[in-house]
Amino acid sequence: IMVSHKEFETAGKKPGLQAWRIENMDLKPVPKALIGNFFTGDAYVLLYTTPAPSHYIHMWLGDECSQDESGAAAIFATQLDDFLGGGPVQFREVQNNESLTFQGYFKSGIKYQQGGVASGFHHVVTNDANVKRLLHIKGRRTIRATEVAFSWASFNQGDCFIVDLGKDIYQWCGSECNRFELVKASQVAIDIRDNERNGRATIQMVEEGAEPQALIDALGPKPSIPPGTPDDDKVDISNKKKASLYMISDASGSMKSTIVAESSPFKQAMLNLEECYILDNGVDQNLFVWKGRPKANTSERKAAMSAAQQFIKDKGYSNKTQIQVLPAGGETTLFKQFFSDWKDKDQTTGPTKAYAIGRIAKVEKVPFDASTLHTNHSMAAQHGMVDDGKGKVQIWRVEGGDKVAVDASSYGQFFGGDCYLILYSYKLGGREQHIIYTWSGLKCTQDELAASAFLTVKLDDSMGGAPVQVRVTQGQEPAHLMSLFQGKPMVVYMGGTSRKGGQAKSAATRLFHIRQSSSRATRAVEVKPLASSLNTNDVFVLKSPGGTFVWSGVGASEEEMAASKHIVATLGGSASNVSEDKEPDGFWLALGGKNEYQSSKSLQKTVKPPRLFGCSNKTGRLIVEEVPGDFQQTDLATDDVMLLDTWDQIFIWIGNEANDEEKTGAPKIAKDYVDSDPSGRKGLPIVSIKQGAEPPTFTGWFQAWDHKMWETDPLDKIRSQF
Repeated sequence: IMVSHKEFETAGKKPGLQAWRIENMDLKPVPKALIGNFFTGDAYVLLYTTPAPSHYIHMWLGDECSQDESGAAAIFATQLDDFLGGGPVQFREVQNNESLTFQGYFKSGIKYQQGGVASGFHHVVTNDANVKRLLHIKGRRTIRATEVAFSWASFNQGDCFIVDLGKDIYQWCGSECNRFELVKASQVAIDIRDNERNGRATIQMVEEGAEPQALIDALGPKPSIPPGTPDDDKVDISNKKKASLYMISDASGSMKSTIVAESSPFKQAMLNLEECYILDNGVDQNLFVWKGRPKANTSERKAAMSAAQQFIKDKGYSNKTQIQVLPAGGETTLFKQFFSDWKDKDQTTGPTKAYAIGRIAKVEKVPFDASTLHTNHSMAAQHGMVDDGKGKVQIWRVEGGDKVAVDASSYGQFFGGDCYLILYSYKLGGREQHIIYTWSGLKCTQDELAASAFLTVKLDDSMGGAPVQVRVTQGQEPAHLMSLFQGKPMVVYMGGTSRKGGQAKSAATRLFHIRQSSSRATRAVEVKPLASSLNTNDVFVLKSPGGTFVWSGVGASEEEMAASKHIVATLGGSASNVSEDKEPDGFWLALGGKNEYQSSKSLQKTVKPPRLFGCSNKTGRLIVEEVPGDFQQTDLATDDVMLLDTWDQIFIWIGNEANDEEKTGAPKIAKDYVDSDPSGRKGLPIVSIKQGAEPPTFTGWFQAWDHKMWETDPLDKIRSQF
C-alpha cells in the first residue's frame, strides 16, 4: 500500500528545495527563508527537484537528534521516495559530514543552531530585535556556521565569529584569520541579514582588539583570546578511492550480501537490472546502494536504506558514513567515477548544459519555459525563486544621487557603468509582495554605489519596510532576476551607461556571449572581441563594421540561438549565421585574427561535469577539498592552489598568495589524484597556470570570466554590500 502524507501533496511539484522537520513524529515544513538553518537536536527531510523533473531526497540528522526522530525521518524519506515513484536519489546526511550535493544547495553557508523541538525551539522568520546568538564560522569551500555558547570563552584567534544581536550583526575576525575565510564569513552575515531579517539589519566588521562598546556590553569584559587550533579530521585523498561491490538479496527472508568485485574500477556490466547492489567506499565514509528497475524485488528496493545502515554496523564503519540510494538511471557523478566504462544512455549534453536525470537515464533537453526558471541550485535554495517572474517590474538608474526611471523599452539591458534599482511586485496568497534588487555594474563609481544603497533603504522605507532586498553584482545575477524579462535574455554591457547623452560611443566591434544557465534563464554578456573569448558550447553575436555574425558552437542549444535574435535586433541590422569550423575570413578578421579558444571536445561528449578542488595547508597539513555546487570564479581562493578536473585534463591553478608548500605539493597531489582515480584514467595532461595568466581553455569553464576581478580586493568588494 502506498502511504501518502498531506505534506507530500506539494512535494516535488515545482523545481527547487523543500524542507521538513520531524516534530512529534510528524513532518512540519520549514519556512522557505530559513531552509539552511538546522537545529542540532532534530532530524529533517529535504527534497530537491530539478526541472526534468528528477528528485533528490536527503534525510539530515543532527548530532543530538534522538533514535526515534532519526527513525521517523528514515520512514518518511522512504515513503516520499515511494510516493515519487521510486525514482529519486536518496541521501543520508549527518551533521558536519554532509554530501557535496547537499552542500551545493547552500553556497552562503549551512547554519547549525543549538536545541531542537524537544527543547521548544522553532523555525520562525523574524524582524526580531531580541536575537542573541554567537555563530562560529568554519570552512573554506563549504561554510558551516555553528551556534556556540554566547561567551568570550567560545572565541579563538584563528576563526571568524558572528555575534548576532538581531538589529545589529557583528562579524568578528580573529587576528590569525585569513582573507579568503573573511570573505566567506561575510557571505553568512549577508545571508542572515537578507533572508532571516528580510534585509533589515546592519552588519559591521570588527577586528580582534577593536571591539565596539556594544559588543563588550553584550558579551561582558573581554579576556585574552586563545590561538586557533588546526582541524585534523581531513584526510589525504590518495587512499580514498578504493571500493568493493556487493550484491544484496533477501531470498531467504533476511538481507545478505555477496561480493561481486573486490576492488575498483568496476565494469558497468557487473550491475544486473534485476538486482540491488552495495558499492562500499567505506574508507572514504561513502556507501552507495544501487537499485535495479522496479523488476527488482520490491522489498529489497524498499529496504535499501536500512540494508546500508546494517552494512555500516557489520563493517564497523563510522556512523558519519554518507549513504546514497540510487535508482538505475539516476546515478550520481560520485558513483559513476568507480566505473571505468560508464556510459549513460543518450550522452548528448556537455557539462555546461543543464543535464537533468530523467526517470531512466535519459538526459532530457528541457524546453525553454519561464515556469521552470526556478532551478539554479545555489540561488533557488538560497533566495527561493518566488515565482516565474511574470509580476510587475519597475527599474530606475542611479544618477546624481537620485533615481531616474529607465524607459520600459530598454528593460533587461544593464550597463557596466551604471547602478540600478529593480522593484519587482507579485501576488502571493492574495497579498502583494515586493523584492528590491540593487544591481551594481563593475565600472560604476563609488558615489553611485553608496547612493544605490541609500536609495534602496529609502525605497524600502517608502513601502513600509515590506520588501525583501537583494544586492547583485554584475555577472552574479540570480536566476530569478534573469527571469524577469519574459523570455528575452538579460543583456549585460561591459561598460557605458544608459543615460541620455552619457553613452560613450560604442566600440566599432563588439562581441556578446550567450549562455543558458542550469536554470534555463539566458544571459548575454558583452566580452572582449577576441577569438580567445569564444566557447564551443555557446552562441556568440559579433557586430563589426564588416557585418554582424551569429556564431554557434558545436554544443550550443536552440534556446541560445533564439536569444541571439534579440541581441541582433537590439544592435540593429541583420546578421549572417556562422557555424563553428565554417567561419568566413571576415569573421576572424573582425576578431583580430584566428586564435585558440575553449574547444574542449570533452565538453560535447561526456556527461561528466567538471570538478574544482582547493589544496590548502592553512591547518598545518596539506589537505584537498572539493568545492560544492555550481562553482564560480569567486571560488578560486587566491591564497591556495586549486585543481580543476575537466575529465580529459587537469589544471593546477596557482593563486598569487599561495605559499611554497602548496605550490610544490600541488603537482604531486594532481598526479596522486589521477593515479588513484577510481575509473582508472591514466596519463592525463596536467596543466599548471598562474593567477592572472589563465588561458581560454581554463576560463571557458567559468561563465563570464572577468580578467580584472582580482584588481579589486575581494574583501572590499564584499564590504561594499554591507
